[in-house]
Amino acid sequence: MFVRIVKMSFEPSKIDEFLSNFEVKKESIRAFEGCDFLELYRDKHNTNIFFTYSYWQTETDLENYRHSDLFKGIWAETKPMFNAKPEAWSVDKVVTLK
Repeated sequence: MFVRIVKMSFEPSKIDEFLSNFEVKKESIRAFEGCDFLELYRDKHNTNIFFTYSYWQTETDLENYRHSDLFKGIWAETKPMFNAKPEAWSVDKVVTLK
């Protein structure tokens, strides 16, 4: 398992549209084969910046998602809303404390 972190910065006027789209699509993303976890975070001070955290069983699962019709549709809707280039990291979880 590994974690995918994506940072997205939106035009302020597009935030409500993004949140509405995410609300509609979040269950489909989470249900995609290999996705074990999905969260959306919003920066406390720069409120047009959001992060998604998703847990994937394998890199192949993430790549299958990234090449899926689901992702392509989401990307086509979301990309025009950005006001900066999104950034993404694939990281291995080293320690978890609960």
